[in-house]
Amino acid sequence: MLQLYQLPLSPAYQESLVMPTAARLVAALCLALVALAVSLEVMPRMPESTDFGYFVPLNIALGLVCGWVVTGRHVRLGFFGAINNGIAGVAVLVFWGLVVQGGYEMFRLAMNRRYHGPLEAIYGIFELSVGYAQVLLAPEIIATLVIGGILSGLITELAGKLWR
Repeated sequence: MLQLYQLPLSPAYQESLVMPTAARLVAALCLALVALAVSLEVMPRMPESTDFGYFVPLNIALGLVCGWVVTGRHVRLGFFGAINNGIAGVAVLVFWGLVVQGGYEMFRLAMNRRYHGPLEAIYGIFELSVGYAQVLLAPEIIATLVIGGILSGLITELAGKLWR
């Protein structure tokens, strides 16, 4: 039987990856709200013919996961550490949002036989993601991301201190 190489992680570290805490829950909810707000700001900036489908629920789910895994894991860092933690969580959320939405659109276009090969389709993910990133460069959206990240980090830090 083929056994894949497994990194030697300590049991305490493995447990910390999934251990539910109040800070993780609060971080997940905060980044889900940021994802919802940004999704609602992005929608009017897209062409009218855009079919959004699972756009908002998918971004909210990404916000929940990024909040739980990234932001909720690093608490009790102090004021500036909390701000950095929140902005890092938003940056990860934006990265994965662009990649997942670009991948979803690439798959839709691939089903319509727009791509001639798998490498062209993979290149299409990055091409589409860059196009979506240009929509995010609006000052209002950047402000929402930065302020949402800062508030998410501070609220997560507060939850980590209140409920240990």
